[in-house]
Amino acid sequence: MRVYVTGNITVDETWAIADIPQKGSSIHGNKVSQDIGGKGANQAIILSRCGIDTRLIAATGNDSNGKWIREQIINEPLRLLPTEYFCQHSDTSIILNSADGDNAIITTTAAADAFSLDDIVPHLADASAGDILLQQGNFSFEKTQALFQLAKTRGLTTVFNPSPVNPDFAQLWPLVDIAVVNQSEAEQLQPDGVPTVVITQGAEGAWLHHGNQRQFCPATPAQALDTTGAGDTFLAVMLASALLRGVLPDRLALTHASQAAAITVSRRGTSSAFPRRAELAALLNSGAE
Repeated sequence: MRVYVTGNITVDETWAIADIPQKGSSIHGNKVSQDIGGKGANQAIILSRCGIDTRLIAATGNDSNGKWIREQIINEPLRLLPTEYFCQHSDTSIILNSADGDNAIITTTAAADAFSLDDIVPHLADASAGDILLQQGNFSFEKTQALFQLAKTRGLTTVFNPSPVNPDFAQLWPLVDIAVVNQSEAEQLQPDGVPTVVITQGAEGAWLHHGNQRQFCPATPAQALDTTGAGDTFLAVMLASALLRGVLPDRLALTHASQAAAITVSRRGTSSAFPRRAELAALLNSGAE
């Protein structure tokens, strides 16, 4: 069983500021870290650190940032495809992290936008029934739809985290087996009919929906320094917990996910804030809820 993550990979620059700026304002800030980021990369990195065979299919540009990304990703237990650089600037995120732990993010999409279906599909050639295709909202509706359609023809389990939100994504629910959304995304996109839906509610916890059955899992208390990547941590660990035990996402998977997210928010940065492999192994071996 393998997880294919099709999405984006970025260079994340995190800046510490007093508060999120208002329109027209000029503020001081300090650059506190530079990390690999992007929702696709975040989720792939964490899945691989959980011991899941993971391939990240994402575009890197032919610039210094693209080279830096590949120098960093080699330290992770996953495979980044394709191996070629694209004639674009690598995608970048500027993360403004306020003193209260909140954040605002500016992200470019040139490399992800240039990544065509013809570029992506060959790297799914060896995907087979029982494997998983995980997507986020960084591709266009048409590209996202085409990849899910391909996955269904091959018997793959499809997982969708539609962030950033595109209203058209609501048309994709018939192609999705597992949806992970926050409260706002759930209200906008109404994932009715999806067999498994997880609705995250930040520091409160998350709801798990299997058909007509609902369960709530409270969040693990944490002192938040930086919430960047918390949602990606939650999704990846929830999915890994279920896959490693051969079950659909359940309350224990959500508990593991919440515990991992609590680690991420207690640290600054993106990939450098994620739980380490040993931390994840210890967490996933715990059956206590």
